[in-house]
Amino acid sequence: MMKGLKKWGLFSLLAAMMVFLSGCGEEFISALKPAGEVAHAQYKLLMLAISIMTLVVVVVTVIYLIAFFKFRRSVVGEDVMPKQVEGSHTLEIIWTTIPILLLLILAVPTVMTTYKLGDVAAMDEVDEDGNPVALTVNVTAKLYWWEFSYPKYDIVTSQELVVPTGEKVYFNLMAADVKHSFWVPAIGGKMDTNVDNLNRFYLVFDKESEDLKDGVFYGKCAELCGPSHALMDFKVKSVSPEKFDKWVAAMQKTEGNKADPESTDLGEATFANSCISCHAVSASGAPASIVQNQGPNLTTFGDRNRTAGFMDHTEEALQNWIKDPEKYKPGNLMTGKYGELSDEEVEALASYIMGLSVEK
Repeated sequence: MMKGLKKWGLFSLLAAMMVFLSGCGEEFISALKPAGEVAHAQYKLLMLAISIMTLVVVVVTVIYLIAFFKFRRSVVGEDVMPKQVEGSHTLEIIWTTIPILLLLILAVPTVMTTYKLGDVAAMDEVDEDGNPVALTVNVTAKLYWWEFSYPKYDIVTSQELVVPTGEKVYFNLMAADVKHSFWVPAIGGKMDTNVDNLNRFYLVFDKESEDLKDGVFYGKCAELCGPSHALMDFKVKSVSPEKFDKWVAAMQKTEGNKADPESTDLGEATFANSCISCHAVSASGAPASIVQNQGPNLTTFGDRNRTAGFMDHTEEALQNWIKDPEKYKPGNLMTGKYGELSDEEVEALASYIMGLSVEK
């Protein structure tokens, strides 16, 4: 009876795992469904390594089963002594050579790919006027959000990275407080962001994200960085080069935008009096900073698909966040920074922030 219960318990556990793990293959967040040059190269290495390991397991298993069934005493008899192969130079050469060959098969393409993906020399190329040729994004990781600065275009945004398809996008990675790690699983492997040194790499986005489930690729912090590490998400919107140029132009037009503390709009006035010291509503002309208490640039807040990186993108969710950010992201640097606001001010403020957009 107990054996039967244990058997069905194991079956139920495996069935439950299949249900939960079935969600790990979503195209917008799965490394097993690559959507870029870097991701494809890394996927091929992954498949090569798995193939080699599978081959080793299969060969060893076959040899074991042959020995197990062919040389049983019931088959060969009680008095048979197997042939002794101790000191056989042939066998020693074989089982030394085979692992070396397998390691070489894995190591050579791995080293070549590593050097290829590590080549970021194009980041420093400039045209005749001294302007950078490549598209570079300066990424600054903060507790618990992401800032994206495009020095070529003098624009800054946060939480949602916008990139063109079909070209290399180079990244300068830094952290403003503690170590984080920048990772877009479907596009390429992770890279650490450090406080004391700069890391560089590039990614290529093969397809527009518009047709994905949420219209974006999901990015994660892949380094334990504090109590809200698991909530430090960002999104990547990949668009055609033409749409990207239009987005850049729209972002540049926001230069000089600011909230008026004397505005008749309660939301704008509240923002100007309580939020403007940390949050900007202009994406252009304001250089990015790694000051710890500077908050995310909110110029494109209405164009995003999440509040605080992981909450529903609704006025209600934004109101809840404004009232008590510590409840949703413990350890965030916004807690206690703006004073007490009335329910009326919070509602008006949420409405104003949701209206900040360059795409609508």
